[in-house]
Amino acid sequence: MVFRHFILDFWKVVPVIVFLLFVTPIFIVLSSLFGEYSENWSHIYEYVLSEYLVNSLILVLGVSFFVLIIGVITAWLVSNYDFTGKNIFEWALILPLAIPPYILAYTFTGLFDSYGSANNLVRNIFFLENDFIFFPNVRNIYGAILVLSFTLYPYVYLASRMAFINQSTSLLDVGRTLGLNRISVFLKLGIPLIRPAIIGGLLLVIMETLSDFGAVEHFAVATFTTGIFRTWYGMYDLATAMQLASVLLLFILVILALERYSRKKAAYTPSSSSFKALKKQQLKGYKNLLAILVCFLPIFIGFLLPVSELINWTLSYKLDFFDSKFMKDFFNTIFLSLTTALFCCFLAFLITFSIRLRGTNLLYVLNSFLSLGYGVPGLILAVGILQFFTFLDRSFFAYFPSFVLTGSILGLILAYLIKAYALANNSIESGFLRVNKSFDDVSKTLGNSGFKLLGRVHFPLLRTSFLTAFLLVFAEVIKELPATLILRPFNFDTLAVSAYIYASEERMYEAAAPSIAIVLAGLLPIIILSRIIRDSRPGSQKNEG
Repeated sequence: MVFRHFILDFWKVVPVIVFLLFVTPIFIVLSSLFGEYSENWSHIYEYVLSEYLVNSLILVLGVSFFVLIIGVITAWLVSNYDFTGKNIFEWALILPLAIPPYILAYTFTGLFDSYGSANNLVRNIFFLENDFIFFPNVRNIYGAILVLSFTLYPYVYLASRMAFINQSTSLLDVGRTLGLNRISVFLKLGIPLIRPAIIGGLLLVIMETLSDFGAVEHFAVATFTTGIFRTWYGMYDLATAMQLASVLLLFILVILALERYSRKKAAYTPSSSSFKALKKQQLKGYKNLLAILVCFLPIFIGFLLPVSELINWTLSYKLDFFDSKFMKDFFNTIFLSLTTALFCCFLAFLITFSIRLRGTNLLYVLNSFLSLGYGVPGLILAVGILQFFTFLDRSFFAYFPSFVLTGSILGLILAYLIKAYALANNSIESGFLRVNKSFDDVSKTLGNSGFKLLGRVHFPLLRTSFLTAFLLVFAEVIKELPATLILRPFNFDTLAVSAYIYASEERMYEAAAPSIAIVLAGLLPIIILSRIIRDSRPGSQKNEG
């Protein structure tokens, strides 16, 4: 009787259906571990698997080291000190998030190649020979570490700054009364107090590093993602590619579990009633200049330098990029991004409302699993979805020849939904938490329940949260490369795919236009995110209102 009631309850059924749809591709990939292993797997296991492991480990360690240094130090500076340009650096340090790692990799290649812009500039200034090379080759694992570090450090910066600005001065004043200087307070009190936040941001960086494809492939670094792609498209062995993807997926799932655990331990935020704002120290002289330099360098390397190079390439190409190919790719990208963003936000809104309305433990657990998709590499999702759609076409749609899922745009949208759901859910869930449940009770007494309650009460109150979620998903879909590269329909390219193809063919000038379009699309959510962080301080005027 209870089971029948659950089946007939729309608000309980929808999350279950979405959960099954989202996890099926992932389970299909993992199921390959229990299948037969081919000779290709034996070859990979014996000769190249160790290389994948070592390179992935070096990447993770190298990127983790640099993002911790850059993210934590810059967050500490803008949160605790006043110096020239501090208000600009607060939001500008987030700008590298708008640049995907593969675009920074393309620009670094063009800049620091033997005859790239940077080496040519040095030769021209100092009248050196044409064969003189000042900047070393970046197309290696060290270049990949550099690229990933300067595009991913904002994850640690955002988490650290959110924690720093929520620290009460009463906690840090204790250290100062004990004779600790500013550096000692930072090392012995500041960092330990926000350690859960740092770990949370770092784990996101590690997941992005392990799942990156465009940058490591461009730099010819053998990792799990490049190995999966080469096994599939080079050896034409999908089964072995799935098994290789399963190994990577197991690592990702462990990291996701650690990330969830770090969130539960994030008990560093004081209550707003006892909150005392940190007193910022005014920096002068060489300390002021040093703070400016520390904050400016990540922005310069991670945003200003690649954007200026892209603009230079675009102008050098004489604006011929506005051809039919570019416009077609542009509209394809916008269509996919708008469709996915609208559907994803609507889905997150519906599921979050279902949890609020019914509030069963099962729904809470299912929603947590739905949000894990953001940590799954797009390449793995593409493998699982392709197998899933192939099974459906052979089993259920065999009698409808005109309806084929494999190779359709539906596979792309599903991959985007799984990847981006967490972005939409986090924004919308935060919005729901700010709406007092008394609104629901009053509305129910007035005859508003179910969809009426959702449409008449909650949606008007949560329009800002919905818009924020929409913009974040929109920007994420525009940047996605590996899933798009594999699942896109025939003769259907996006800006990310075009940039990848041009760069792989060393046609950097042609890659500039789609790359700039991707960067510009990512700027709006970045600006909104910076405003949210600025207004997030406990006791702030906006929060009090």
